[in-house]
Amino acid sequence: MIDNGVNSFASADDGEESTREELRGLIERLRQASEPLDTRRIAEHDLKLLSRAIRELRRAFTVFEPYRSQRKVTIFGSARTPRDTPEYMQAEALGRKLVEHGWYVVTGAATGIMEAGHRGAGRDHSMGLNIMLPFEQESNEIIRGDAKLVTMKYFFTRKLMFVKECDAVVCLPGGFGTLDEAFEVLTLMQTGKRELMPLVLLDAPGGTYWRDWLSFVKRNLLDRGMISLDDLSLMLVTDDVDATVADVVQFYRVFQSMQYVPEGLMFQLRSVPSAQQLATMNRAFADILTDGKFELHDPPPSEAADTSLASFTRLVFQFNRRNHGRLRKLVDWINAEVR
Repeated sequence: MIDNGVNSFASADDGEESTREELRGLIERLRQASEPLDTRRIAEHDLKLLSRAIRELRRAFTVFEPYRSQRKVTIFGSARTPRDTPEYMQAEALGRKLVEHGWYVVTGAATGIMEAGHRGAGRDHSMGLNIMLPFEQESNEIIRGDAKLVTMKYFFTRKLMFVKECDAVVCLPGGFGTLDEAFEVLTLMQTGKRELMPLVLLDAPGGTYWRDWLSFVKRNLLDRGMISLDDLSLMLVTDDVDATVADVVQFYRVFQSMQYVPEGLMFQLRSVPSAQQLATMNRAFADILTDGKFELHDPPPSEAADTSLASFTRLVFQFNRRNHGRLRKLVDWINAEVR
């Protein structure tokens, strides 16, 4: 219970029953959604796609469920990167150093950068989402045969799992797929379809792959008004593994997660902002509010019965749901200032 006149949510008992009822309703909606399918109106290949996608996601959810409490980083990069290149060594070092902080490493499970990330992390801290391809995509020797490896047919189900199940993304140099994933993560965070998380674009030492990419983005997107300057805050471009690890770990120093509740956007924080820090927050970040101010709240009903969340502070505010780059700056400010 948070003192000092903070606002309160409804009772925990009401919230638990509401959550159970909502889950029952969601399962019923899944069943109802399949009942109207008519083989006379829907092509066989469409039904196969739907059936396979659901089964793939169900399998992936089952594999990842025991590790939901573990922080995980998804590492993207080329499957064609040789083992003796600086990029490979960067990915291997990254995996090793993040595991030292208690993180798991998720990759596409193939060779190149994906293998390097797993090699650094070790088998016990590696998870894989492989894709069925006629070339290049046999699982690497680190993760092969492991229970934490999922093989999928569709890129769209695989991409969903990559982003859904991670707490950070690091992209090293790669081909179309790597660029696709980098832009996808940026798009999801920019539009609020995925909660904020660290996104680091990591080059080889002295490399220019991501610096050249960033120059293209600034020249052709920012300068033409297709994105805002604040959008660039959603990512870090660097060639330093230690800076990458610091950005990933620091993001969760005080900030833990975010979710929308009836009262607004809620941040879970590991520490309590002081009255002075709240006042500073309300002055410095008033531009992202549609109404009211930044306030501390009691836990919502969905969290009240979870003892693992009891120590967190809840910061609730009416976010404009538009400027997610500024929202990332708020997270950085909280992590830097709140003790």
